[in-house]
Amino acid sequence: MAVSISSALLLLLNMAGALLAPRAPPGPASVAGDGGDGDVDFFFFPFLVLYKSGRVQRFMGTDTVPASTDSATGVASRDVVVDAAAGLAVRLYLPTLPANGTGRTSGGKLPLVVFYHGGAFVTESAFSPTYHRYLNALVSKARVLAVSVEYHLAPEHRLPTAYDDAWAALRSATGWVIGNARPGGAEPWLSRHADLSRLFLAGDSAGGNIAHNMAMRAGREGLDGGAAAIRGVALLDPYFWGKRPVPSETRDEVVRRWRERTWSFVSADHFGIDDPVINPVAMARSEWRRLPCERVLVTVAGLDELSARGRAYVQALRASGWRGEAQLYETPGEGHVYFLTKPESEKAAKEMEVIVEFINGGQVTSI
Repeated sequence: MAVSISSALLLLLNMAGALLAPRAPPGPASVAGDGGDGDVDFFFFPFLVLYKSGRVQRFMGTDTVPASTDSATGVASRDVVVDAAAGLAVRLYLPTLPANGTGRTSGGKLPLVVFYHGGAFVTESAFSPTYHRYLNALVSKARVLAVSVEYHLAPEHRLPTAYDDAWAALRSATGWVIGNARPGGAEPWLSRHADLSRLFLAGDSAGGNIAHNMAMRAGREGLDGGAAAIRGVALLDPYFWGKRPVPSETRDEVVRRWRERTWSFVSADHFGIDDPVINPVAMARSEWRRLPCERVLVTVAGLDELSARGRAYVQALRASGWRGEAQLYETPGEGHVYFLTKPESEKAAKEMEVIVEFINGGQVTSI
């Protein structure tokens, strides 16, 4: 997530205080060589520190807010446990409905948006104030039913855990969203109001990476025997990278090595830096054609280090022979996921309009 300059300075002060604060003399266990909390294993700026003891200290993205009815938009939300043993849960969002209790289109059903939050795979939550505010706004403006998925974070749970969580929450055979959206499903908001023929996957940053990979997996393995159809995928400032720079991407070796190190950190080297899960640009054209939706929207911000990779994604998809419509929307002069940190800005409002039009079938100007 992007942070403002003042917020970044405050984070630096907090982190410096945490890392440099005097610590008690090591006890017998530390003397025996377990390292103790004083020894840093990895400092993932600006998100967290992993100590050699295994303790994780996060500096942002840990606050949560309860589900509620939002006073500004009228959107209602509630939390549902998907799998208590696995620790999986979601937050559902439902817009204000007409007095007769139905939606406005498609037999009273609403488009279903499955949303994956960002945070570099290491921070944030489906229950954080940042995403609660964003989903309230999106659901209100787009008139959709949204499912915001809570997934396990690295480094406590390294990839592919987040991918597995996201898939378990989506796929009907072993998961939850699609099964409960069927008529007679146990979850009333989904069974009464979700239109499975208008299913969208969306996410920002790391969540955009997850949304892409869930769509690709659905193309390979299918969803509920065809009863659910992914209509579109919206990737908002998605997190992708690769060994070799794409056009207009930084060639700074220090930056590129750091990107590789952080990817290795969240994936525990399970996926290399050119694995298709992080570098879809490297996929064969035949793999792109497995994407099982009609439309893809990719948004990028002009000052974002990841923007070049988002542009390359759209170019690769268009060149692959995939028969859908790939759209690119770029916001100049803004940084990574600025729409979360500046939600009231004119540019954020415009980007929200683009996403709403995308979900509701409107045409987005491509560049």
